[in-house]
Amino acid sequence: MNPVIQVNQLTRDFGTLRAVDQVSFEVQRGSIFGLLGPNGSGKSTIIRMLCGVLEPTQGSAHVLGYHVAHDAEKIKQHIGYMSQNFSLYSDLSVQENIEFYGRIYGLDSQRLKQRFQEIIELTSLSGRLNQLAGNLSGGWKQRLALGCALIHEPDVVFLDEPTAGIDPVARRDLWDLLFDLAGQGVTLFVTTHYMDEAERCSEVGYIYDSRLIVCGKPDELKQLPSVTPAGTSRWEIETVNPATKLATFREMQGVQDATLFGQTIHILSSQQLSENDFLSRIQDEREQVQIRPITPSLEDVFVTLSRAEELNNRNSETSIVTPEVLSQQYAEPQAIEEEIPEEIPEEKLSEKPQFPQLTLGILAGFWAILVKEFTHIRREKTTMFFAFAVPVLQTIIFGFAIDTQIENIPTVIYDLDGRSSSRELIDAFANMRTFQITERVFNQDAFHQALESGNAKVGVIIPPDYSDRLLKGEQVSIQVQIDGSDSQVATAALNASNLLGLNLSMKMTKSFAETLPVVPSRDARGEAVMPIEIRPRLLYNPDLESSHFFVPGLVGIILQLVTLFLTSFAIVRERELGTLEQLFVTPVSKSGLLLGKLAPYAMIGFVETLIVLTVMVFFFGVPIHGSLWELLVLSLLFLICGLGLGMLVSTIAKTQLQAIQFAFLIMLPSVLLSGFMFPRSQMPLPIYLVTFLIPVTYFLEILRGIVLRGADILDLMPYILGLSLCCFAIIGISLKRFQKQLS
Repeated sequence: MNPVIQVNQLTRDFGTLRAVDQVSFEVQRGSIFGLLGPNGSGKSTIIRMLCGVLEPTQGSAHVLGYHVAHDAEKIKQHIGYMSQNFSLYSDLSVQENIEFYGRIYGLDSQRLKQRFQEIIELTSLSGRLNQLAGNLSGGWKQRLALGCALIHEPDVVFLDEPTAGIDPVARRDLWDLLFDLAGQGVTLFVTTHYMDEAERCSEVGYIYDSRLIVCGKPDELKQLPSVTPAGTSRWEIETVNPATKLATFREMQGVQDATLFGQTIHILSSQQLSENDFLSRIQDEREQVQIRPITPSLEDVFVTLSRAEELNNRNSETSIVTPEVLSQQYAEPQAIEEEIPEEIPEEKLSEKPQFPQLTLGILAGFWAILVKEFTHIRREKTTMFFAFAVPVLQTIIFGFAIDTQIENIPTVIYDLDGRSSSRELIDAFANMRTFQITERVFNQDAFHQALESGNAKVGVIIPPDYSDRLLKGEQVSIQVQIDGSDSQVATAALNASNLLGLNLSMKMTKSFAETLPVVPSRDARGEAVMPIEIRPRLLYNPDLESSHFFVPGLVGIILQLVTLFLTSFAIVRERELGTLEQLFVTPVSKSGLLLGKLAPYAMIGFVETLIVLTVMVFFFGVPIHGSLWELLVLSLLFLICGLGLGMLVSTIAKTQLQAIQFAFLIMLPSVLLSGFMFPRSQMPLPIYLVTFLIPVTYFLEILRGIVLRGADILDLMPYILGLSLCCFAIIGISLKRFQKQLS
């Protein structure tokens, strides 16, 4: 009978660390194979390689006749997997988790319903179907995880420390389930560091410090010569306080090892020691002590072999204990019956068993992922708030906060003239919306104090001869001092004061020119006018409302912000919780996984687009002059691009904290360099060229073109092509980087 699992010289390196070193063994169909070893010895790494989610560095392995590196996706259709930590979805109910994995494995509705009932009966979960998985106790979580691993009737089930962290009763119940499965012909591959569980396995392998030390049936391993060497015997001593007596027995001459074993002490000693020799060491408890000879337990086996391995490592830097060496070392009739061959014969590997292939295509698992994501979103209230309420609040806040019209600049007046002409000049300053007269002073010190303290940004000094010079027809100078610490405020004050001076001068000049017999030009009514009249006309935003310029841009910035954060967090969070690794072991395709996760957020983003556009039109009064349908279609293209950016972040970031950092790294240039706040044409050439790599740059031009100018598709074609290229590049890079394997 061909083995179900064949492992030959399997090795895995993580940089300079060798996690698995030349491991070889075989597992027969219907057996319970236990891989034992301390934490960090390489057990989980071996399982991940056998499940096809971690590529071996060297060596080979076959599961059900399929090569783990070349046929990983075929293997995943026929195996079940329980990870070391609970890696199902805590915010899904018991029923939703089971149904999700049924859809992942491609079960149709009728078959899923049948298997669901069988799994519920097997695991006794019928009374907890509507309970959230995260609220289950440890034992019930493991039952649920086992049920999800069995939903598709796998031929092999890998269980990575399935009883870790659960109580003894739950452990026994779980093992009862495993025995039932083994009786049905299911092959079980179990890792554990509990020695009592090893006794329940039909065959065990012990891995220590990345190397497989020994492999065989439990009873055979207990008979290995090195476990109880010739001339020695094993004793069990039951006493009142075994911990206090342990050192006493360790110091006895002839005792090679003494170890606590529950409420007893296990001793390996020379055969020359008898029961009376041990009793003589504890005369005060002689009547309460029970001493009996015993055969070694598996714990004794592995403790002995581990210490021998440590000794070998100290004695030889290059010492590698392989199963072949062990089989020679323990070459006795009661030792391991079969030697593991150096190479698995090619004709043996070619005999692949025939399994019914699931009808899984390029979008395998898409529907399961889609349904699960919508369930997550429905339960995650903060996600709903972030997706819908926050964009509206941002639009309203930024729409009011961002205003390029500088008005009501605090202005101080120092009037040294005090007559009607100077009062008319002060009224002219007050009537301009740019200036707000907040203070009038009557000495030079108070004037400078107002500017130095920041209470006033502009100071106007009217000279004492202002009225006299105007009456004489002489030019008079008005000193306007402007605080230049805020360049935008200073520029507005400078332009407004120059314009005010020009308007007042023209008014005075016009009244004088009308009395002259000859002037450069007159209008149709015969009044003196300037020879050339410039009549500016403001298009698209005639009132120069800042909201008309910034709010359409806010739509693009907010859409990218929300889609980027939601998508990157959704994937990275699953990686942190371990649920992504659980999905990697299933036959869900890469396209099905990613599209299933992104589609719900694309729908949310589209609804969010409608909400933000509604706020823009009805709250800020920004009309959409172009085609609404064209705007929505192009917004959908930008949403896909934003989701691709989130997916790209998720392939780089390993934690949610890293996802936040990378997301802000993307958002900063999107805000500052896209033309949202500052004109791109004024940027230095190198930075200007960089702006073409930012997707929101093109979308802002599309938004402002359709909303403000009424532009059509042909007018916006350069920006549409640019956005499309960015979208294809980002999605392509993300798909290339996203691998259904662990690194």
